Amino acid sequence: MEAQSRQVLYIAMSLDGYIATSDDSLDWLFEVEGEGDNGYGEFIKDIDCVILGRRTYDWVVRETRGAFPYMKQKCFVLSRKNEPLEFAECVNEELAAFIKRTRATYRTIWIVGGGELIRGYLELDGIDEYRITVAPVILGKGIKLFSEIDKGIRLSLAAVNRRNQFVELIYRRKENPNEPSPRE
Repeated sequence: MEAQSRQVLYIAMSLDGYIATSDDSLDWLFEVEGEGDNGYGEFIKDIDCVILGRRTYDWVVRETRGAFPYMKQKCFVLSRKNEPLEFAECVNEELAAFIKRTRATYRTIWIVGGGELIRGYLELDGIDEYRITVAPVILGKGIKLFSEIDKGIRLSLAAVNRRNQFVELIYRRKENPNEPSPRE
């Protein structure tokens, strides 16, 4: 039996639910005292595909100054414009078709962000696992992790990990939304 593809949202947010400030800054995140790499090294070794929105890709390229961190993974950037990129394949196709194609090709897919990309995946119920690290910071405004969507999504808590000042929450999508979670 062939292993099923898994699409994972792995992201950090402030306590009030923001993934970046209004000007795309993550400085607040790097000011929090973590523990080692906060589990990133263990997480990334199973990832064979990385998906980013265009603004997130541009931020990563700018901040890493050419030391692109996803060279070992197939990297896609979803964008309204289909243009050549230095470190990734730019894709402008219907999201539902793209999700189906990547699920058929890759084993573990990391949905990096940003907010607009995540919203599209939520609308299509395209995330299997949510790995959300919460930082003890209240930003007050910025780019929200979860925007309004037209439906709810039921999840089940799989794990909670403390990494010094960070808390990682791991949820999995319920296969049967009418089935109670183990803690209900």
